[in-house]
Amino acid sequence: MNILAALRQAEAKLKKQADTARQQLDAVRAARKILGREVVSSGKRIGRKKRVMSAATKAKISKATKARWAKFRAEKKKGKRLGN
Repeated sequence: MNILAALRQAEAKLKKQADTARQQLDAVRAARKILGREVVSSGKRIGRKKRVMSAATKAKISKATKARWAKFRAEKKKGKRLGN
């Protein structure tokens, strides 16, 4: 076998491996896109967008949480046990 034929065989083998790797990479990228949780190299999100909460809603949740903790502490101070 001459050297030129061996080089052609090696080239064909490497091309086949490169095609396989390219297909696997495409499959991984497609899976990431479907999941929508990954960030691509440009920094932009793929898929679902981040949910944004308004300032009024944040304030309402904060107020309710503080009220629950105040109630908990008040009942704890009185000696009552919650949840039992």
